[in-house]
Amino acid sequence: MSDAQAARTTDPSGLVADLEAARDARDDAREAVADVGKARLRDLRDALDGLERLFDQYEADATGTGDFKSYIDFQDDLVAFVEELDDDLPERDAFESLLDLFKKRRLSESDFAEARDRLADARALAGRLDDLDDARAAYADARTRAEARADEYAEEVEQLERLQRLGDADLDAPVETLRDPIEAYDERVRAAFQSFRESAPARDVLGFVETTQSYPLVGFDPVPEDLADFVAEHDAGDEPLPQLLEYADYSPSKLDHYVAEPRALKRAVGGNRTYLDRLDADPLTVGWPPAPAGDLRYRLDELVSVVDRFAGDDALAALHEVRQRVRDDDYRRLRTAAVAEHELTDAEKQRIEAGVESDLEAAREAERELRDALDRL
Repeated sequence: MSDAQAARTTDPSGLVADLEAARDARDDAREAVADVGKARLRDLRDALDGLERLFDQYEADATGTGDFKSYIDFQDDLVAFVEELDDDLPERDAFESLLDLFKKRRLSESDFAEARDRLADARALAGRLDDLDDARAAYADARTRAEARADEYAEEVEQLERLQRLGDADLDAPVETLRDPIEAYDERVRAAFQSFRESAPARDVLGFVETTQSYPLVGFDPVPEDLADFVAEHDAGDEPLPQLLEYADYSPSKLDHYVAEPRALKRAVGGNRTYLDRLDADPLTVGWPPAPAGDLRYRLDELVSVVDRFAGDDALAALHEVRQRVRDDDYRRLRTAAVAEHELTDAEKQRIEAGVESDLEAAREAERELRDALDRL
């Protein structure tokens, strides 16, 4: 593909021109079919296919010094075939002319070639159906390419808007006043949950996780049903999770000395080891950089209710301090600076310094041009 062709496949104006041309070609092909009638063209195509099958059946045996019976059968079948054609069939005269063409004592390959030549216009006419299918496919392809490019421009707009926002960040802002309480809370809640997970009965730990399903912004994965049932209904549920995981590695004969139903434990605990190994405090943390205030405020409200169920006062105090910082007037400024500091690559910083406004406007205009064309064409 040449540079010019490559540019046309991605340039909005080129894609719009391609879409318009494909739309016009489809409409022309549709009109060409409508001029004759789709049903009549299908009948013509069926007649041509049927005649070609007849030729294929007899051509080798009925030509030259071939089988005389095949020659007679061909003559009879051809007459019957033409007589059965609908009187309204397009190009019917071309089919009828074949009766005279083949009305001779001896047939040759050139006679069949001549017959096919006489049907050239009929084939071209029936070909309008294929032309319409091809035109529709080309139009759909043009739309797909235009839609894909419009989506690419939308992504570019989103990326450039992000850079524009981060480019306005106050990189001298005291982000530590936000980071320190968040890191303090995250550290304390991790330690509190780890202690809870390691020392509390498995029944209590998994029961706690089940209660968090009423707090969708916290985000713990649901406890597997068979595991929840096991710790609720068996004495082994009084043991901490690390002990149950250790038991799950024992052989059934050894485990029989420690729990009443060793096989049930191995199925419920051993079968859900991946879930238990991944069960940590991540759903309870805030993370860095933090989420936008509008999202984080509601999540922090849920976390207060959830963390209070297992953590001590130090974790709750840190959580309340984070809630207060999120409500402060300068949270947005500090968060924007934190995101910029944390996320921007060197290449993105250089692009911001060069200015993104013109690129952003160009991407917006290109997307608008393509969306408008897709709505219009």
